[in-house]
Amino acid sequence: MRGFKAFLLRGNVVDLAIAFVIGVAFSAVIAAFVKDLVTPLVAALGGQPDFASLYFTVNKSKFMYGEFLNALIGFVIIAAVIYFFVVIPYGALLARSRKEPPADPTTKKCTECLSEIPIGARRCAFCTSPQSV
Repeated sequence: MRGFKAFLLRGNVVDLAIAFVIGVAFSAVIAAFVKDLVTPLVAALGGQPDFASLYFTVNKSKFMYGEFLNALIGFVIIAAVIYFFVVIPYGALLARSRKEPPADPTTKKCTECLSEIPIGARRCAFCTSPQSV
């Protein structure tokens, strides 16, 4: 029993549980956004918002491909909403917060001929003038 308790109280399991709960809540928000805002917008632009009644028959068998189209379109819309409203803004926020200092220069200009030489050079490789280090 002690090993099971240690397993449950490890950081990874608790983090995973928290991520799952937040993911479910976030999924509900995204689904509501798509259902209540994006799908009516698509219907206003394209006409029919629900394809559930579409089917074709072969030898008196009904193939209800409309539900599949609804699921496929819903998936694409949800993926687009997540990408454009979550991934891109989050990436921009991370890029803004991660300002790395500029790298130290590895070259300098020769004081005589203005050629690029290594920063630790004592003489210019082009004009052979002495350089201060």
